[in-house]
Amino acid sequence: MDTRTPQDDPELADHFHQNIQNIGALVTAAERKITRHQRAVERFTRTIGRPRTLYFVVGVVVAWALFNLTAPSLGLHRLDEAPFFWLQGLISLGGLLTTVMVLTAQNRHLHLAEQRSHLDLQVNLLAEQKVAKLIALIEELRRDLPNVVNRRDSVAEQMQEPVDPAAVASAIEQTLSQVTAEAEEDGAENEGEK
Repeated sequence: MDTRTPQDDPELADHFHQNIQNIGALVTAAERKITRHQRAVERFTRTIGRPRTLYFVVGVVVAWALFNLTAPSLGLHRLDEAPFFWLQGLISLGGLLTTVMVLTAQNRHLHLAEQRSHLDLQVNLLAEQKVAKLIALIEELRRDLPNVVNRRDSVAEQMQEPVDPAAVASAIEQTLSQVTAEAEEDGAENEGEK
């Protein structure tokens, strides 16, 4: 088993180590914000989200039904008459509680995913601005060097300008709206042909 940590890997550059530490700090900060109740809910949902829980529930239901069906022949008192209203109530209550707990855990994970998505967007926008600046500097250098043929590069000129995120989002939204409308029209035509 390899016991090296990412910091021990000489092949990783220093900025990778810094990035790994930054990610660790973000995760640690998020973990510190979790309340005791949230941790308990998430621990419970992890526990019940395993195959053995399914087998346990099926086993309890089968045992409940078998006991209640065979109890009179054994001279015992039934816990629940068929169609087992008490069992149905217990299963419904368990299902409701499980649903609420799973939704509680999912809400926190959704919030974390949204934060990471915003962070990704910010980093991507910053990287795009840096690339645009690099292209501008290279184009300026190309124009200034006497031994390089000066030519007009329209693609490089366009890439020097940082992209407007609002314009990109609007273009994507329009394209998706058009695709959706076309798909709906095609679906309506196909339904009309049948």
